[in-house]
Amino acid sequence: MPIDHANLSRLDLNLLVAFDALIAERHVTRAAQRVGLGQSAMSHNLRRLRDLFGDELLTRSGSEMIPTPRAAQLADRVRALLAQLQSSVLSATIFDPRLSDRHFAIGMSPSLEISIGPTLLASINREAPNVSLSLHSEAPEVMLRALDEGQLDLAIGAFTEGEVHHKRRLLREAEGYLCLFDAERVGLRAPLSPEDFCRLPQVTVLSTDSVSQLLDQSLQALGVSRRVIYRTPHVMALPFLLRETGAIAILCYRTAMICARTFGLATSPIPFPLPPQHVAAVWHTSNDQEPGHKWLRQKLLTAAVVLKSQEGAH
Repeated sequence: MPIDHANLSRLDLNLLVAFDALIAERHVTRAAQRVGLGQSAMSHNLRRLRDLFGDELLTRSGSEMIPTPRAAQLADRVRALLAQLQSSVLSATIFDPRLSDRHFAIGMSPSLEISIGPTLLASINREAPNVSLSLHSEAPEVMLRALDEGQLDLAIGAFTEGEVHHKRRLLREAEGYLCLFDAERVGLRAPLSPEDFCRLPQVTVLSTDSVSQLLDQSLQALGVSRRVIYRTPHVMALPFLLRETGAIAILCYRTAMICARTFGLATSPIPFPLPPQHVAAVWHTSNDQEPGHKWLRQKLLTAAVVLKSQEGAH
């Protein structure tokens, strides 16, 4: 498509920056603070935006401003454009991991952090000793929104869908689940029978990726009920709880195997068919060609391959 220079010359890039801040904050004063402008200047930008697009864009509702349908339609496109400009024009075109002190924010569940986090960190630390990571555990829809808002560089989890501006890469094929327990306290050996599974008390993780809810829904569809006596948001509390009780827990295969080896616990297949869990990496399309981001994704893929080979060796 040829560039319409005459029409584009009417568009001030600063207006798009203001629009993105207004959509994110839904408040003129907060948007002004986010961009580093005065409140009156942001109000002036909002008037110019309304003239430019021929739409109110934001309408007041109490203390907030609500985007109109037209503004909601524009929001993702404007953010993608600004992110693309930032990564392709303002960011460095070369990324040298040996010299970089860049920080990456990654979203993933605690269970995934246990399985893939150590391998990923060790690999990055060997090649890029000054690069740092921060891990954030949120529900899938929250992580996707954080990608759009630039708060996360990468999200890893059981993502089944995303928006058109999200890129997705499968990290590992479907992974099942295992029962984890202290064989001596439970007084049983693997494999657990369906009767054992239903009879034994269970501890469970209140997972941000909704695995617990999905498990319960699947079991309910099979007419199976379980007796949960303890719920915790901390996956690493499970081994300690199991070693002191005659309870069992359900964890994804890889995490269960790590806990079993580390804490001397037993594992058993779940005596009911459950849907597998696919693990994928998701990122905003604006970061697709950014050199540092491409390097990070490659390190993640390498870590996933290493983990798969280690699992095969066991």
